[in-house]
Amino acid sequence: MSDFGSLHHVEIQVSDLEASVGSWAWLFDILGYTPYQEWNGGRSWRHGSTYIVVASAPRDGIHDRRDAGLNHLAFHAGATQNVDRLWEAAPQNGWNQLYVDRHPWAGGDEHYAAFLDNVERFKVELVATDPTE
Repeated sequence: MSDFGSLHHVEIQVSDLEASVGSWAWLFDILGYTPYQEWNGGRSWRHGSTYIVVASAPRDGIHDRRDAGLNHLAFHAGATQNVDRLWEAAPQNGWNQLYVDRHPWAGGDEHYAAFLDNVERFKVELVATDPTE
């Protein structure tokens, strides 16, 4: 199988690496990523041939996903029960629950997902593989 066209890596630049890395580490671990690299200004996690980097931003600034640029990362998160489990565990692991009034259907009537953001307001979407069951 060729990796042609698949995502190689994503780099997320944060203003406070130490404050951010805990929430990302929990999420990546629970999604099956393994620690890959670690250096003074960053960490990375790998899943198959794809890896994700969380690194200290070289300039000051505040991330706002509503500005032009990347809005969020969406991950396959298994069955609806797994999405529910992640939703419940997220607040104790550095993630805020988003769209609580519409959870788990905030993405639409046939899109079962948990929407979360962390201390730096980076947003993730955890999507169920069996939304209609």
